Amino acid sequence: MGEALDDYLNDMERAEFYNYNHYDKRGYDNMTTETAITTNEVRLSFVNLFTPRANQPGQEPKYSTTILIPKSDFATMQRINSAIEAASQKGVAGAWGGARPAQPRNPIHDGDGVRPNGEAFGPECKGHWVLTASSKQQQAVVGPDMGPIIDQTRVYSGVYGRVNINFFAYSNSGNKGIGAGLGPVQILRDGEPLGGRISAEQAFGGNGGGVGFAPAPAPQGYDQIPPQQYGQQPQQPQYGQQPPVQGGYGQAPQQPQYGQQPPAQQGYGQAPQQPQYGQAPQQGYGQQQPPQQQIDPITGKPLGGGIYGI
Repeated sequence: MGEALDDYLNDMERAEFYNYNHYDKRGYDNMTTETAITTNEVRLSFVNLFTPRANQPGQEPKYSTTILIPKSDFATMQRINSAIEAASQKGVAGAWGGARPAQPRNPIHDGDGVRPNGEAFGPECKGHWVLTASSKQQQAVVGPDMGPIIDQTRVYSGVYGRVNINFFAYSNSGNKGIGAGLGPVQILRDGEPLGGRISAEQAFGGNGGGVGFAPAPAPQGYDQIPPQQYGQQPQQPQYGQQPPVQGGYGQAPQQPQYGQQPPAQQGYGQAPQQPQYGQAPQQGYGQQQPPQQQIDPITGKPLGGGIYGI
């Protein structure tokens, strides 16, 4: 729809606005009611009601909006057709030089058809009549209670409202047709935003989420982080408590407390553990077992290889 809007506004920029210039100089209240109508509820698109927009560099910026009229709204279309006819009659007497053009350009387009450049309208235009109205002067924008709208965020592409339009005849470089002048706009209710606009609730949600937000998955297995993070000091044990066991590669073995035996850590290259009094030594792999001495049952002394009993 953007190119069709630009083409239409370019025609209006170059046109010799017979009734339109009359309207701009004298004010909206002085317009004839034959060419001015107010719509029923319509949907707005390409909204530029607070800041004027120039179609191309060097052109005069204008306030404008595209109006989507439901095809079921026969009353609004009947008023529009009557206003266009009245503007055409004025054009014959003025801008068109006394003769009605064979095929004057019509500002109303079929949203189920194609744009003047041959491209299809957007999906929001389906089932609607489409026209664009613009003005060199900023028009009043009010709410349902007729109070002026100060919060510009309430006026966006996709909102529903009513629009006052003045139709006029123009002629420029052989192009003759009917244009639509923008009048006051009344905003009635919210609608689904067009053009990718989302609300703050959609963006952020009620719990920190929102559109496109996905919380990071919880680490599992090997990727889990131990309770003690890198860069943090190890927790010091309180008085009377034993420090937590953190045995691992490169760490010194835990020292036994007074009266306790150290844990057995027999391994390669380590000296054999010395037996305590009354215990037999532990036999390990590769160690020679000393021969056992024979004891004399009478004297209780070891036998040294002598005569039995001596």
